[in-house]
Amino acid sequence: MKHYEDNFAHSHLPCETLRPDIILDHPDFRFEGSLNCVCKLLDDHISNGHGDAVAIRTFDTLWTYRDLYEKSNQIAHVLTDDLGFVSGNRVLIRSANNPMFVAIWFAVLKAGGIVVATMPLLREKELTVMIDSAEISHAFCDYRLEEELAVVKSDFLKQVITFDGTETKWSKLETLMHNKPRTFQNYHTMADSLALIGFTSGTTGKPKMTSHFHRDILLICEAFPKYSLQPTPDDIFTGSPPLGFTFGLGGLVLFPFYFGASTFLIEKPTPELLLRAISEYKITICFTAPTAWRIITTLVGDYDISSLRKCVSAGETLPLKVWEDWYEATGLKIIDGIGSTEILHIFISSNEDNMRKGATGLPIRGYEARIVDMDGNEVPANEPGRLAVRGITGCKYLNSPEKQQEYVQNKWNITGDIFRRDEDGYFWFVARGDDMIISSGYNIAAIEVENVLLGHDDIAECAVVGLPNEERGMLVCAYIVLKNQEHASESKASEIQEWFKKTAAPYKYPRQIHFVNALPKTETGKIQRFKLKS
Repeated sequence: MKHYEDNFAHSHLPCETLRPDIILDHPDFRFEGSLNCVCKLLDDHISNGHGDAVAIRTFDTLWTYRDLYEKSNQIAHVLTDDLGFVSGNRVLIRSANNPMFVAIWFAVLKAGGIVVATMPLLREKELTVMIDSAEISHAFCDYRLEEELAVVKSDFLKQVITFDGTETKWSKLETLMHNKPRTFQNYHTMADSLALIGFTSGTTGKPKMTSHFHRDILLICEAFPKYSLQPTPDDIFTGSPPLGFTFGLGGLVLFPFYFGASTFLIEKPTPELLLRAISEYKITICFTAPTAWRIITTLVGDYDISSLRKCVSAGETLPLKVWEDWYEATGLKIIDGIGSTEILHIFISSNEDNMRKGATGLPIRGYEARIVDMDGNEVPANEPGRLAVRGITGCKYLNSPEKQQEYVQNKWNITGDIFRRDEDGYFWFVARGDDMIISSGYNIAAIEVENVLLGHDDIAECAVVGLPNEERGMLVCAYIVLKNQEHASESKASEIQEWFKKTAAPYKYPRQIHFVNALPKTETGKIQRFKLKS
């Protein structure tokens, strides 16, 4: 492959022996040689005469494919002409879901960069870890979110360029874009050139860097959408997941653009706004989490959703009652699915022909899965075990060989989930195999929450667990030993919660706090979290 000028990311890929098997045995999965995924996702629509087709809508604006193409090209020129950028640099994007986010995402890849997309809720501490871990040199930040990034201190970050996601004023990026050429010669990346780095929180508390090639971006567009959605250029996608999640990136950008469809982006996608968009703009495909589907079901009677044909749920397991209530209210079947940042998107799901209520589904095209014991041996039908997956994409942690060997065993991806497989091959979720808490679609590492709490002056010890909750799937619950136990009170709990929201991403804060005199521990001093879950 052709090396980038900045080869940091490629030099920290796991060696081939530590990577999972990649199986590309179908003609649809043959992406080889010179390849920049932006050509298929964006540029080809211009050369094929579809530049005037709608690409992105919001409640306030509309961009055609040509608008997106030209703005992306101008931003690529800003990177290469004005910002000291070289190919292979990692570029952070900090923004809510809006058209400028998408334009920047494409521009970075056009210029030969590697995208690191983040969520708006992340705070200075989390951003610093990401910037230092990936040695990020450039950042594009919506001016409304500049405060947390402005206080980041890193030797690696050289340029922070603000932009206006509302498109109502000129920030630094808009000024630099002015009069830039509207065409750009894309950097000649290869199929196995890195395109993006996605950070995922693990049980160690330090986020891991998952990496994906240009070909991986296109491969997932040949998998889940063709298996479950059957998209056409007439489809309009929308949903709630942030574009900083690979679930959101796939569902709201990659899949619609791969098939020449359009996307409707909502910066703060409440259930009410999702329903309004579906009703007013005739949305046909919606991606959101089970929590949102539950709320939407209670409101749907007030909206016209006759245009909606596909409903997708991921991020946490879909409760059977949510599926049944939605079907009873609308006649539509929610498509459940499981994916991971390591594998990039959904790998087990269903379609309307093979759906089985309550089951996550079957391995989709491009993937195979099995249930294994701790030694990697396949277990009998209906016996719970570890979920193992392999196929067209797989885990490639950067600079983390130990974690790579935990996730990839015997050339299979071990996701950390406990499933069972029935006699007909359907996969049924049982539990998480680690201390990851999945709440309202967000992955929250218990130990990461603990590390934040331990930074509070009044906290001596703490343990964090996820407890079942009908509304959110799981609740973040903290058991706290105070240095002065006489201070334990509801007001102290509220004070700690408010402090946490200012210190770390608010969605991670403990919604339940219990003050205890001591934490249950083993003789060697390890906290027995399972005792806190009972």
